[in-house]
Amino acid sequence: MLSTRSTEIVRATLPAVGGAIGEIAPLFYEKLFAAHPALLRDLFNRGNQASGTQQQALAGAIAAFATALVEHPETRPDAMLSRIAHKHVSLGISPDQYPVVRHHLFEAIAEVLGDAVTEEVEAAWDEVYWLMANALIALEARLYEQAGTAAGDVFRPYRVAGRLAETADVTTYVVQPLDGRPLPASRPGQYVSVQVQLPDGVRQIRQYSLSGRPDGALQFSVKRVTGEPDGEVSHHLHDRVAVGDTLLVSAPAGDVALDDGDGPVLLASAGIGCTPMTGMLSHLAATGSRRRVISVHADRSESTHAFRTDLLQLTEKLPDAVAHVWYEEPEGTRPADRTGYADLSRIDIPAGTTAYLCGPLPFLRSVRTQLLAAGVAPAAIHYEVFGPDLWLGQDG
Repeated sequence: MLSTRSTEIVRATLPAVGGAIGEIAPLFYEKLFAAHPALLRDLFNRGNQASGTQQQALAGAIAAFATALVEHPETRPDAMLSRIAHKHVSLGISPDQYPVVRHHLFEAIAEVLGDAVTEEVEAAWDEVYWLMANALIALEARLYEQAGTAAGDVFRPYRVAGRLAETADVTTYVVQPLDGRPLPASRPGQYVSVQVQLPDGVRQIRQYSLSGRPDGALQFSVKRVTGEPDGEVSHHLHDRVAVGDTLLVSAPAGDVALDDGDGPVLLASAGIGCTPMTGMLSHLAATGSRRRVISVHADRSESTHAFRTDLLQLTEKLPDAVAHVWYEEPEGTRPADRTGYADLSRIDIPAGTTAYLCGPLPFLRSVRTQLLAAGVAPAAIHYEVFGPDLWLGQDG
């Protein structure tokens, strides 16, 4: 909780800081990478940096946290903090990196806002920063403990035991640990980080959802992403990684994971967002779940729909499950009400449904709006975003 005086100062200066955060964030990263080039080379996503999405995510997180502190001082935005903590742990962020970030962030704030950043203003925002940083450090410490690893030491060598082409641009990898230690615990819906060394010597990390849990192995699926540097890791995996090769893979992470309840569940996905939903369906089928399960998927066409056969087969294995699929450009005859975008108004959604969403942001926003209109509680709608989360600060 912010001190009374700091709350007054942050409330008064939040419009100025928030209005300038679009300038502050890129300047911060410029200063950070100039002083610590290894962070851009081996930790941060070069694609997100090039597109500016990482800066937008940072700006959203800081603004959302500060706003929460002054508008709702009695509560902490734990949902937002949990999402960030899981991302950090999957990347191996450690406590000693927080002072480094603070130093360059406040340099950028002072440079952009100039004389407006008095000692009192800096002290108030320093309080905001450390409230957020210390909350994240504590959450991350618990996650590292649960994973049975030291802070920051999350990557282990895995052998590629199998790879399967799901579609022309989606490949599934099955990997087994090489260090003799047991597989890490995971929950349906979580993801792993995969670190690869690219031809230019740079080590880059990307996150991929677990699409199943075969015995003695982890399974994740990768869509070939177009463009450089956005697609450099997916292209490397598709073109250069074969059965028998070694990959560095993190412990599973992610706070959007299937709950253990027995109430109805709705799994909504678009495109490659089907990967965590396939993992959830696989778990439900393997455990003989009798829950009401509604799957909703939207894709460009049948041939681009990864795990299409799995969706049908897993749905048939569950006693109370149904699948609804929409294609924008169907390759054969298809009902008009299943052509185009997903329309949940046509689906009977039971009371008490818990919903899990994964896909592009426009899809997530559309489906969430439809679910709210259908009476699903905001707290029962969970979503996963790959890469920087540009939705931070919104409920759900």
